[in-house]
Amino acid sequence: MTEHLVLNYIDGRKVPAIDRKTFENINPATGQVIGECPRSQLEDADAAVLSSERAYKVWSKTPLAERSAVLEKTASLIESRLEEFARAESRDTGKPIAVSMAVDIPRSVANLRFFASAVRHDQTGCHAMDDALNYTTRSPVGVFALVTPWNLPLYLLTWKLSPALIMGNAVVAKPSEMTPTTATLLAEVLTEAGLPDGVFNVVHGFGAEIGGPLVSHPAIRGVSFTGGTSTGRVVAQAAIGDFKKLSLELGGKNATIVFADADLETTLAGITRASFLNQGQICLCGSRIFIERSVFNTYRDGLIKRAEAMKIGDPLEGTTQLGALVSHAHRDKVASYCELALEEGGEILTGGKPPNFGTDLDQGAWFQPTVVSGVSVASRCATEEIFGPFVTLHPFDDVDEVIEAANSVEYGLAASVWTQDVKKAHRVSAALECGMVWVNTWLHRDLRVPFGGIKASGIGHEGGDYSLDFYSEAKNICIYTGPSN
Repeated sequence: MTEHLVLNYIDGRKVPAIDRKTFENINPATGQVIGECPRSQLEDADAAVLSSERAYKVWSKTPLAERSAVLEKTASLIESRLEEFARAESRDTGKPIAVSMAVDIPRSVANLRFFASAVRHDQTGCHAMDDALNYTTRSPVGVFALVTPWNLPLYLLTWKLSPALIMGNAVVAKPSEMTPTTATLLAEVLTEAGLPDGVFNVVHGFGAEIGGPLVSHPAIRGVSFTGGTSTGRVVAQAAIGDFKKLSLELGGKNATIVFADADLETTLAGITRASFLNQGQICLCGSRIFIERSVFNTYRDGLIKRAEAMKIGDPLEGTTQLGALVSHAHRDKVASYCELALEEGGEILTGGKPPNFGTDLDQGAWFQPTVVSGVSVASRCATEEIFGPFVTLHPFDDVDEVIEAANSVEYGLAASVWTQDVKKAHRVSAALECGMVWVNTWLHRDLRVPFGGIKASGIGHEGGDYSLDFYSEAKNICIYTGPSN
C-alpha cells in the first residue's frame, strides 16, 4: 500500500483520472514508491478546462480587493503549514529540507504576497492629445495553462499562478509528474482561502498524455512553460496555431566569470552555491566557471575543498547540504557526462560518482558534486545543459576572450561576474548575451525585475509589471474631446 495518494484537483474536488489509470511517485532519495498519481489524459484536460472556463466568468469580475485577499490568505495558510509543505517538497524532489524550509516554501509565500500587493500599485498609461485623451486599461485574458518543472515545484508554480490569478484569470496547472504533491496541496489551501471552485485546477500525468492536450486545447488562451529547451519547442508549436499568449523559460548553460581582483572568500562561497545549490538542478546555476589564469589554481583548489566538505545525506535531516537528484534516469544522465569528460580530454578533479552510504539511501538517485577541468570551451560538457552537480573550469587571459567564450553557447539565460572593478563589471555585463547578470552575487532576486532569457533560453519575461502585462490584455481607450479653442 502506497503512503501518499495524490489526486487531480478539478472544480474544487480531489478526483482520480477519468479512466482511473495511475502511475507511481518515487522518492528519489531511497528509490522507494511513496504514492500514486492520476495518469491524466485528454478527457481530464477537457474537464479541467471546462471547469476553469465556467469559473473564469465569475472570477474575472471579482473585485480586485477580494482577489488580493485570497492570495494574502493563501500565503498565510502556507506559512502556517511550512514544515508540511517543505517535507512534501523534499520527499518528491530529494532536495535537503533545509533548502525547502529556507528557500522553496518561503519564496512561494513571497510570490503570493508580492503580486497581491503589486497589482494595487500598478499604473497604466495616459497619453493626452490636443483634442483627445488616451488611457490604457488591463483586462484578464481567460484560462491559462501553467506547465511547471520538477526542480522548484511550488516556487515556480506560485511564480506563475500569483499574477495569473490577481489579474482575474483562471488556471489549469500541469506539474511535473516527478514532483506532484505540493501542487494539489496548494489547490486545497487556495480553496480554504476562498478561491471559487474551478478557478485553479490541477491535472497530473505525463507530457505527451496530458501536457500536450492541455497546451493545445482551443479554450486555453495563454501558456506559461518552464522546462527544457527541446520540450519548449514542442510547447511553442502546440500553442502557436491558436495564437495563445506564450511565455517560455527554458534551459541554460550559464557562465560564472571570476577575475583576479575578486574577493577570494566571498567569490568562493558564491560560486560554490551557484554550482551546487539544489544539486545543481536550477536553470540559473553557473555550470561553466571561467577563472582568470593568474588565480586559476587558487580557485580550483578552493572549489574542490568546498565541494568535498558538503554534507551529502538524508534530505529530511536539517544538516544535509546536498540531496539526491530527482530520478535515477537523471542521475545516469549526469554520470554519462563524466565519461564524456574523460573522452573529451578532461580530468575529474573531484566527485564523478555516487556516494556510498551503506544504508537504504544507496538505492536512491545520488551523485557527488563534480568538478571537471581540461575540457575545451567548445566541448559537449561545456556547451550542453547537464542540470546536475557538475561544473567545468576554464582559465582565461583577457576580457575579450572570456566574453567570447561565455557567449559561445546556444543558451542565454544568466551569468555572474566577480570583480571589484566597477568599470569592468559594467563592460562585461553589457556584453554578455543573456537575460540576467549578477555581479559579486548569484540568485539575488528582486521580484520586480524582468526574469527570462534570450536565444535558446526562452521567449518573454515575467516578474513585476512584465508578469502583469503577460497575464492581461492591454486596451487603449481614446476619448475625443474636440478641437482646442
